[in-house]
Amino acid sequence: MAATALLGGARLAAVGAAVPPSVLLPRRSMSSPLRFQDAPRLSLLRVKASSDDTSAASGDELIADLKAKWDAVENKSTVVTYAGGAVVALWLTSVIVGAVNSVPLLPKIMELVGLGYTGWFIYRYLLFKESRKELADDIESLKKRIAGTE
Repeated sequence: MAATALLGGARLAAVGAAVPPSVLLPRRSMSSPLRFQDAPRLSLLRVKASSDDTSAASGDELIADLKAKWDAVENKSTVVTYAGGAVVALWLTSVIVGAVNSVPLLPKIMELVGLGYTGWFIYRYLLFKESRKELADDIESLKKRIAGTE
């Protein structure tokens, strides 16, 4: 007698048991496409949608805030130039990464370099309380230098 297991309502044969393929595969004609209803039902996955009006209100507030900030900008051409430069820099970065990715073995070396740097950064700045405080202070001083308040 072959041992079977039950998975999602379907019986699966045990490893090494001699079972014809017609028992394991569902029957369907090749002329009819596989429909969503034919897929096994997953009773463990439940999704519930809910309505929340706070997202619409925060979206309106965000748009109003952005309009107010844009109206407060005196030199709009400079902002547009910087935004265009950022888009061009992003596109150029994407092209460079695609070119590097096409070179054999180089992407794996870059992954190792990234993993090494990540490990060093965690050890240097995140592992100990004093170094986390130092990192927070460095970030605050950088924010002050960028804002021009230092």
